[in-house]
Amino acid sequence: MVTAHFKSAVYTVLDLSGEQQELVQRVSSLARESFAPRAADYDRTATFPAEDFDDLFRAGLLAPSIPKEHGGLGLGPYTGDVFTLWMMTKEIAKADLSLARCWEGHANSLVLLDGMADDEQRSRWFKGVVERGEKWVAWSGEPQARKPGESTRFGTSTEKVEGGYVIDGNKVFSTSAGGAQWAILLVNTAGPGGVRHAASASLDTQLMMACDLSDPTVEIDSSWWDPIGMRATVSYLVNFRRTFIPDSCLIGYPGQYIKEGWQTCFIPHYAATFLGAAEAAYDYAFEYVTTQNKVDDPYVQHHLAQMSVNVETAHLWLRHVARLWETGRYQEAQIAGSRARHVVEHLAEETVRHCIRACGARCLNRPSVLERIYRDLSFYVRHDNDDHILAMIGKSLLGLTHDPSFYKP
Repeated sequence: MVTAHFKSAVYTVLDLSGEQQELVQRVSSLARESFAPRAADYDRTATFPAEDFDDLFRAGLLAPSIPKEHGGLGLGPYTGDVFTLWMMTKEIAKADLSLARCWEGHANSLVLLDGMADDEQRSRWFKGVVERGEKWVAWSGEPQARKPGESTRFGTSTEKVEGGYVIDGNKVFSTSAGGAQWAILLVNTAGPGGVRHAASASLDTQLMMACDLSDPTVEIDSSWWDPIGMRATVSYLVNFRRTFIPDSCLIGYPGQYIKEGWQTCFIPHYAATFLGAAEAAYDYAFEYVTTQNKVDDPYVQHHLAQMSVNVETAHLWLRHVARLWETGRYQEAQIAGSRARHVVEHLAEETVRHCIRACGARCLNRPSVLERIYRDLSFYVRHDNDDHILAMIGKSLLGLTHDPSFYKP
């Protein structure tokens, strides 16, 4: 198939070594043979993709961003190889965007632990991942503005007590709730809002702490989650009923997450998932039009050509951003990551639209995989406001104060 040739050519041109390509191929095989066949059921039942994570653990792939000396693969923005991680994510996203989002959250959490946890914490928590298959996630969501018809108020309070902290309240968009064993909580001692939605301008009130999700004071409310797409991320509402977090689970220093720009490491990682959706749509369209004998239709040729260009362009953008991280050009990488996220979002959405036009209405009828891709991508790209992303890029060009982490106006 031309798509297989395209993939091989892209990975060679973009300087993945044989070892790196082999790692991506291992994930690709799992995604194609195991993850893709399960995706429709996970989506329909809005169930965490536990079997997929079990497969990743058995294959030795669950610790991508844990250092090699701790038994991981050693991938990440500060280890000299982040592009391989993003391509692994892309391959997972081709099978299931919800799984890719849960995987992102896990891999990104391990990046945070490697960069901010102390030696004892890293040894303890990394052992749980490598030896027992424990899954991690990071939760911040505490939106303060209610949507029309919404009665629940979101937010947590964080109280210092002897030996630790007490967390009371709730968080939403809590990806992997019920599937992960540990969550990094981004909270604020000044009041509700976490980090993304905090009203306080002071970074010194922002804390990160690891929460053992087996604690009985942590309660999951699945009734809140019934979205159009990304259903298997199980991004539930989670209640904390005066949950105690010991001092030994406090991660880093106050405000470190924003002060050191950790969120900017993960922005292009989201784009890798968008790219997975685009490439999956391209693969679908190519197979569809060839089996339906539409290859001589000039409009179909046009749509396929544009999809191919879009997918290749997105790869080039991510390779560019990865090189900035991998060569220590971190300031450039922060803004470039947002540029890539903006571009790849639009390339992915456009690619799906071209697929629909080339294939027709049947591609949006279940059990077509494109129907799920369309819903998932439409929902996931709303993770950040693209208008705010562009405004932030414009502010950076004009030398104005800007927020490269959460794009606050």
